[in-house]
Amino acid sequence: MKALFIGGTGTISMGIIRRLATDPLWEVYLLNRGNRKDEVPSGVKQIVADINDEDDVARKLASMEFDTVSDFIAFDVEAVERDYRLFKGKTKQYIFISSASAYNKPSANYVIKEGTTLANPYWEYSRKKIASEEFLLDKYRNEGFPVTIVRPSHTYDERHIPLGVHGNKGFYQVVKRMQQGKPVIIQGDGTSLWALTFNKDFAIGFTALMGNRHAIGEAFQITGDEILSWNQIYQTIADALGVELKAYHVASEFLADAGDAYGYDLRGSLIGDKSVSVVFDNSKIKQLAPNMTTTVPFHEGVRIALDHVLSHEDRYEEDPEFDQFCDSVIEACEKAKAEVIDSRGGE
Repeated sequence: MKALFIGGTGTISMGIIRRLATDPLWEVYLLNRGNRKDEVPSGVKQIVADINDEDDVARKLASMEFDTVSDFIAFDVEAVERDYRLFKGKTKQYIFISSASAYNKPSANYVIKEGTTLANPYWEYSRKKIASEEFLLDKYRNEGFPVTIVRPSHTYDERHIPLGVHGNKGFYQVVKRMQQGKPVIIQGDGTSLWALTFNKDFAIGFTALMGNRHAIGEAFQITGDEILSWNQIYQTIADALGVELKAYHVASEFLADAGDAYGYDLRGSLIGDKSVSVVFDNSKIKQLAPNMTTTVPFHEGVRIALDHVLSHEDRYEEDPEFDQFCDSVIEACEKAKAEVIDSRGGE
């Protein structure tokens, strides 16, 4: 069976590629610009192209057909419209990577299922994913385009440390702050619940959908079974670093407003997603992937990630602007607290 992955070297997709590279059932192709060839497992075939150059891609794929095509870098309707044009009649299955941030939060029930309403007024990223789903499902209903929708939540790998609050350069500065004994910001009171999934575990569920006729026309959320509070997540990271966690809790609304001045989209990522407790019902994916479970719990996964990150620090960039943002937010909160205390004492 032939599988084509568009992108294929990101956090989610790399776990899948590694799993399939040792599966004799699948012949795997990657279509990307070829910038990370050294990370691609042996046996995986590469088609070097820019997916946005539709004519060039169409020429290079003219003689090829696939059992499944998965696009990991389609983020809006224009991208899935292009994929529809490219792969209509050339694949038995098209898998669209949507997002669990598309779910309306807080929902009527804290347990999220595939039928939970899709809506996110806070995050344009999520609204674009919803619109893309709607386009593809319309093509399935009216033309039989064989789409499967996958909604990941917070998936990570050895190259990433999952966090709630970070700057535009990613997680690394938060790790540095922990190492330097500085306070780190956690949204809200840190008690909201969150699901983290190591990409190796995500791949178990995803590959069970590939080539599976029961997955056509359906949506599946794929997450691990482990549920942690954000306080537990940050404490686990600090424990793995061997440092004291100096947590500083700040209201998500405050962070969203303050982040606007720095160009941080914390309104979408927090208020539209991470500040709300979510527990995912994974019963639907487990019907097709009975062995889908958490095999890499976070206390192990974060150590794998930190070992990799701290041994490849040259690949990560410090973020002094985010450092300043954290210090400014904490200073402002402490000042406001002192003013309230002083005003009470002056009565």
